[in-house]
Amino acid sequence: MWILIPSFEPDSRLVELVRTLLPHSPVLVIDDGSGPAYAGLFDNVTEVGGVVVTRDVNQGKGEALRIGFEWLQRYAEGEAVVCADSDGQHRVQDILRVGAELSRRQREGSPDAVVLGARSFVGDVPVRSRLGNRASTALVSAALGRRITDTQTGLRGYPPSLLSWAIGVRGERFAYELRLLLDASKHHVAMVEVPIQTVYLENNKSSHFRPVVDTLLVLAPLLLFGASSVASFAIDAIALLALNTATGSLAVAVLGARLISGSANFALNRRTVFRARGSLLPQVAKYIALAAVVAGASYFGLLTLTGYGLALLPAKILTDLVLWFASFGIQRRVVFSHPHAMSEACAKVVTPSEETTWRATSTTSSRSRKNSASRLI
Repeated sequence: MWILIPSFEPDSRLVELVRTLLPHSPVLVIDDGSGPAYAGLFDNVTEVGGVVVTRDVNQGKGEALRIGFEWLQRYAEGEAVVCADSDGQHRVQDILRVGAELSRRQREGSPDAVVLGARSFVGDVPVRSRLGNRASTALVSAALGRRITDTQTGLRGYPPSLLSWAIGVRGERFAYELRLLLDASKHHVAMVEVPIQTVYLENNKSSHFRPVVDTLLVLAPLLLFGASSVASFAIDAIALLALNTATGSLAVAVLGARLISGSANFALNRRTVFRARGSLLPQVAKYIALAAVVAGASYFGLLTLTGYGLALLPAKILTDLVLWFASFGIQRRVVFSHPHAMSEACAKVVTPSEETTWRATSTTSSRSRKNSASRLI
């Protein structure tokens, strides 16, 4: 098992972290374009026995992780990886705890899963970090249809079978890690949480995470889904008025408007929101079935809430809001999911970037030494 540490403009804590981890696992560090001023520090990493991959240009944590996964697929094939941050916020014992859970699952033949080191956010936690995590947790959990305790954790373990999938997930910077959670849900990849200690140093000033911007980036599908719903409502209203004027029949107008707006909503969700592939007809059938279920659920929801004394309008708003989130999750995971997406992702051949180099010292693993004089490509 390897430890993967993406790093941008680190301090001496990185060297100490690598030194402490090496007796337990080989360590791969990604220098994400830190520049010449930090070359000496990364040289120190190789001197203590770590492997350093250097990128000439800073492209963010998402790309750094993908480069690390590519390197491991090429030079450490078949080995699992635990990803950790370089700023000292992940304790060595917590990194090893995530690795131990990953190893246990592999040893016992459990289904492949992403292992998350989940912080509890109790005690002396910066307000910015506490609020950012709570907001992203609520929104991402709503999109996932399940609760994840810590959506921003950078301490994660991946079995070797999931590396190609992880490389294929879109997203840049910290949004990449949030998108991994959404993509795991879509492709039915299990996620397991291991409790770890919450550590913030110097009020977390070293963090490059942008709570608002990066959370909005990962929630783009949910926002697009909302926009699609609003657009479909507008189409339905316009079509209803036009057909009622043309035919003079309210029944024909309602049915025709729903057919038009439903078709538009299906097309928008399929092409823009979920970017689905695969056969069209099964997706149409599932969409129609979902629409029927939602209509029935709406009726029984209104019947139940008004039966308890709630007025019709608030009952309608509450019912539709719940069903809207449920519809998003079902469309993501069932209607527009691609059953072969995981196998296609795992078959992907990745070519590492030409602007990536790596170096290692004689104290690294034999697999690393064998390639220490070459570039990635």
